[in-house]
Amino acid sequence: MSTTEVLSLNQLDAIQAVDPEIHDLIRLEERRQANVIRLIPSENYASRAVMQATGTVLTNKYSEGYAGKRYYEGQEYIDQVERIAVERAKALFNMPHANVQPYSGSPANQAIYLALLEPGDKVMGMALPSGGHLTHGAKVSFSGKLYTPVPYTVSAKDHLLDFTEIRRIALEERPKLIFCGHSAYPRVLDFAKFAEIAKEVGAVLVSDIAHISGLVVSGAHPSPAGIVDIVSTTTHKTLRGPRGGMLLSREEYGAALDKAVFPGLQGGPHNHTTAAIAVALKEAATPEFTSYGHQIVRNAKALAEGLLSHGFRLITGGTENHLILIDITNKGLSGREAAKALAEAGIVANCNAIPFDTRKPFDPSGVRIGTPAITSRGMKEPEMKRIADWMAEVVASAGVAAVKARVAGEVRDLCASFPAPGISI
Repeated sequence: MSTTEVLSLNQLDAIQAVDPEIHDLIRLEERRQANVIRLIPSENYASRAVMQATGTVLTNKYSEGYAGKRYYEGQEYIDQVERIAVERAKALFNMPHANVQPYSGSPANQAIYLALLEPGDKVMGMALPSGGHLTHGAKVSFSGKLYTPVPYTVSAKDHLLDFTEIRRIALEERPKLIFCGHSAYPRVLDFAKFAEIAKEVGAVLVSDIAHISGLVVSGAHPSPAGIVDIVSTTTHKTLRGPRGGMLLSREEYGAALDKAVFPGLQGGPHNHTTAAIAVALKEAATPEFTSYGHQIVRNAKALAEGLLSHGFRLITGGTENHLILIDITNKGLSGREAAKALAEAGIVANCNAIPFDTRKPFDPSGVRIGTPAITSRGMKEPEMKRIADWMAEVVASAGVAAVKARVAGEVRDLCASFPAPGISI
């Protein structure tokens, strides 16, 4: 092994010298991520190139403002980094305007509110228990406290979006802003139907594609480009970048959104994150990323089929994207109990409310899983069957420590055959 390779594998030497306690915790987290099956659908593995970009000298620089119009000097290289990220975002998502400065997805959505609404204005979004997001008008969020939420739900019959009902609510309430997007809806979003409703009531339409942006740019999910007014997204999840956010829009909304991000909500952008976003966007423009995006969906469908064969109840009966929402109640466990048992067996998921859940949010009836991270490791349909088998065995024997320990060992063996991207163990 060359000196360069040794240094590449030991990039935490400075942390180890200064703060061995934090160093050891980072190493333990590396080992955890390498040795478990990570099924939380909002998690993934960033590449080593993306992670290296987040740890550069760009973190030392303040850059309030935008490229070519900063408040501090010394921006000649920072401006180039941000311009590259912006141009790559516009090209990849086929949108005329992009802002890569939001610190994450929630601040990106907050900027939309600040740019377009006044406190008390009506905002329509998918209700949190139906699979929506906190920032789409949930009462516990700023979006439901400062603005008037107009929630829509899924059908009680099949848990699918009911556009007849959504249209009825929109016509009755006349919201100024409509969100289409989700954090736990396992089906393809019909942006065109939402656009028809938004046009009819004169609302601005926002598609929050934080969960599916990697699927969108790979062609594994329809794109909202040319249909909606504004797109918000995180840059991690299926897009496989750093923890950041982006706003893309029609040109007419660009200036207002930029002003809302800075100076409305933020100071200087995190330039190291901007660089990592640029790297991730370059990776996302490759044929390899396109294949990865389609494999995420194939894996999710295969995993869903495996779970159905074991008698699991799946919300909407299956999936068309990267995630699966399981109603675990017929297995005699709560969502939290099931998630805890699975984690002890090396299969990491999260408990999650299901539509019309009668249990409390902290201990709901569902478990949410997804395939982005395991797809990034190179796993395919055969591995999905094994994972479904393990999940069935663990849930059926949730209180049996020996079963969980054995499955955890088998999971480690499988993970060893599919090394985690960006991690050197």
